[in-house]
Amino acid sequence: MYTTIQKWGNSQGIRLPKAILEMVNLNENDTVKLKVEDGKAKNHISLKERIAEYGGDYQPQEWDTGYSVGKEV
Repeated sequence: MYTTIQKWGNSQGIRLPKAILEMVNLNENDTVKLKVEDGKAKNHISLKERIAEYGGDYQPQEWDTGYSVGKEV
C-alpha cells in the first residue's frame, strides 16, 4: 500500500486508512513510536528488540476485582 506525504499547516503528515488502523488496533490520538535507523523510518519492533528494552522490574500481582456477580464463578 502506498500513501502520500501531505502538507498540514507548518508540518507534513500521512493519512492512515481506517482498515489499517483497525488491523493494528490504533485509534485517534493514540501515541505511536517512530524509529529512524540508517536514515530510514522503522515502525516495527521485533520481539528480540522488545526483550532487549525490558528492564526486568515487572512483578506480577493479584488484585481484588470485588465480589462475584452473576455466573462467573
